[in-house]
Amino acid sequence: MSAEEREEGAGPRLVRPYALTHGRTEAKVDLPIEATLEVLPSAKSATWPEGDLSGRIVELCATNPSVAEVSAKLHIPLGVARVLLGDLITVGHLKTRATISENTTTDERRALIERTLSGLRAL
Repeated sequence: MSAEEREEGAGPRLVRPYALTHGRTEAKVDLPIEATLEVLPSAKSATWPEGDLSGRIVELCATNPSVAEVSAKLHIPLGVARVLLGDLITVGHLKTRATISENTTTDERRALIERTLSGLRAL
């Protein structure tokens, strides 16, 4: 039986969100919901136990999703996603990509907002 089949037959998820973060509610880094993520080489060489949430996050981040997308695709609360992503950033497995800076043009800002809205609608 594969891990996916076990998850489907397991019924409702019984792990409380605060158990995933060991009770922490604040990320170690500032993570806006629109920030996109990138996998660093250290994560590619790391070994993750089967079904480990950190491993699933790293795998998902290969496509450079936003913080909001990670939360939605893994069906975890946004606050939990931020804490777990912050942990992976702190240990050097992920990094955030710049979204908006002082030099960002109005057109670039508008394009970012449109991509964010499009992603949220797709969820």
